[in-house]
Amino acid sequence: MAGAAFKERAMKWTKWAAALALLGWACTAQAQMGMDYFTRPAIAKIFRPVVGKGVVYETTSKANGDAKTRTTEIGVVGKETVDGGDAYWVETSTADPQGRPIIGKILMSLGTEMTIHRMIMQQAGQPAMEMPANMTGQHKSHVEENLNEWHSVGTETVTVPAGTFSCEHWKNEKNGSEIWSSDKVPSYGVVKEITKNHTMVLAKVLDNYPERITGPVQKFDMQQMMQQMQQQRQQKQ
Repeated sequence: MAGAAFKERAMKWTKWAAALALLGWACTAQAQMGMDYFTRPAIAKIFRPVVGKGVVYETTSKANGDAKTRTTEIGVVGKETVDGGDAYWVETSTADPQGRPIIGKILMSLGTEMTIHRMIMQQAGQPAMEMPANMTGQHKSHVEENLNEWHSVGTETVTVPAGTFSCEHWKNEKNGSEIWSSDKVPSYGVVKEITKNHTMVLAKVLDNYPERITGPVQKFDMQQMMQQMQQQRQQKQ
């Protein structure tokens, strides 16, 4: 894809990336939730949301000589009509270092630009909480800068646990990262990613992704959130 066309499409996704980054902060586990998937060049591909479709990624990280693997699932769990158009609930599910589930989802629509209508997150043992969508703008400039650093270097065939895919190969010369993406993969198209600290591969494509956020949804309460974060810090001590 030509650089100008890539940038034009990618810019439509900055609000989505920012919303997911906020969800990661709210859960105090941005890395564990895999929210940075959405600042990657594969988002420049055409997004074809299908309710019930999902993907599973396995990410192996290296730190202090030890390798740790975590699993992240992403799926489209619902569809609504917003302002006369289609909007989709996209959910991300993973676990914190203690193995407790962390789930976040956004209601988004596609048009001339990406629009985030609602955001909901839920930690283990906690009620689901709706986050204010207008808090996402502060992350936009960082996302735009990140996208500008990627360029396509051609096509390759890549084999991962989920199968073999014909992929577009992307590189980021600034940080040494590489991504292989395919339009045959649901949601965001990522097949494989390599950085200096981790390797992520597509483990499975899901035809029946189940929604995991349960119970009534509460409005965001900053004081309650800070109390939860303080409790988590105390538990780690």
